[in-house]
Amino acid sequence: MAVTRTWLTPISWIWAAATARRIVRGRPVDPGAPVICVGNLTMGGTGKTPIVRELAGRLRADGWTPHILSRGHGGRLTGPTRVDPTRHTAFDVGDEALMMASDAPTWVARDRLAGAEAAVRSGANIIVMDDGHQNPSVAKILSLIVVDGETRDGEWPFGHGAVFPAGPMREPLKAGLARADAVIILLPDDLPAPSPELLKLFGGTPVLIARLSPVSPPPPGPQLGFAGIGKPWKMERALKAAGCDLVDFAALADHAELTDQTLGFLAARAEALGAGLVTSEKDWVRLGASWKTRVAAWPVRAKFEDEAALTTLLGRLPPRS
Repeated sequence: MAVTRTWLTPISWIWAAATARRIVRGRPVDPGAPVICVGNLTMGGTGKTPIVRELAGRLRADGWTPHILSRGHGGRLTGPTRVDPTRHTAFDVGDEALMMASDAPTWVARDRLAGAEAAVRSGANIIVMDDGHQNPSVAKILSLIVVDGETRDGEWPFGHGAVFPAGPMREPLKAGLARADAVIILLPDDLPAPSPELLKLFGGTPVLIARLSPVSPPPPGPQLGFAGIGKPWKMERALKAAGCDLVDFAALADHAELTDQTLGFLAARAEALGAGLVTSEKDWVRLGASWKTRVAAWPVRAKFEDEAALTTLLGRLPPRS
C-alpha cells in the first residue's frame, strides 16, 4: 500500500495544483439568494445529505423558503431540473436528490450556478447546496465541511492526508479549511465525542457535532439487511446497535444497481432464514414499486448537539428577503 501511494504521489500533486488553480481563478457569482454549501474534503460520502436535510428543515422553521441544490450523482439528467418524486426515479436524478425532495424543493444541475439561479426564479430565498466546496462558480454565504467521525480498524477520517489518487483527500486539509466557516463532525448516537487529536486538526475553525439518529426502531423480528452506500458496514453496525435481530447483511457497492436478480437473491436468502428485508432510505428510494412493498426502509436523521452553536452560525445569514 505504501509503495502504491508513493507511485501515485506525483499525480496527486498535479491534482491538488489543478484544484487550487481552478478555485483561485474562479469568479463566484451571486445567484440572487444566499447559498449554504455543505461539502467535504474527501472522496466518497461523509454524511453530507443528512446535514443538508436537517439544515433545510431548520431554515424552513426559521421562516426561510429553502431549496436544495444537488449535482444529482447517479442520475442521467444534467438539469437544471426540479425533482418531482411522482415522475422522476433515482435513474433520472440520483437517489440522494430523490430523498431530499421529500424535505424541500430540490434541484439537480451539473452547472451549479444555473441550478441555483433556477431555484431563485422558482421562489427560493436561500439555497442549501449538497457538495461543492471545491466548486468556485457560486458565491457562498456559508461553507460547511462535513467530517465522518465514525471509523473502524483505527482508520483516520482523512487517511494519511494525501490527495487523490494517493489518498482520499480532494485537496489538502489546510487549503480546504481556509475556505470553511465551520466543520461538522457527524457521529451516531452511541459513539463518544471525537478525540482531542481529531479536533486539533481543525485549528481555529469552529466545530459542531451532529448525531445521526434512527427515525424509528428497526423492523421487528429477524431481518436480512442490505445497503449500497459509501460505507455499508455503518448500516450494519447501526442496525445492531439499535437492537435489530440482524441474521445476515449484504454490503453492496455505493449506488449499486438493485436489479431484480440481486433483489431476488436477497429475498430468497431472507426467506430461507425466516427473515424480513431492511435497507437504508437511500437504497429504498431506488427500488421499484413492487419491491418497496417487500422491503422496509430504515431512515435516519441528523441532529445538532449544540443548537445554540448552530443558531450562532446561522446568525451570519442576511435578513430574509
